[in-house]
Amino acid sequence: MTVAKKKKKWIQGAIKRPGALTRKAKAVGMSVAAYVDNPPANVSAQTRRQINLAKTLKKLGRRKKG
Repeated sequence: MTVAKKKKKWIQGAIKRPGALTRKAKAVGMSVAAYVDNPPANVSAQTRRQINLAKTLKKLGRRKKG
């Protein structure tokens, strides 16, 4: 596998539990964006990593294309 393909596939490898953060946000009555911006104080380490990944993926969507 070439380096370019490996770089493109890191996102699929980073997402271990698709939809888990969405379920957590909906359980407390928040949208995912609101949950990521203002998480509850007592979140687990796994949830903290999911929040950080969501922030990273959001930034990737804003990258300039071309």
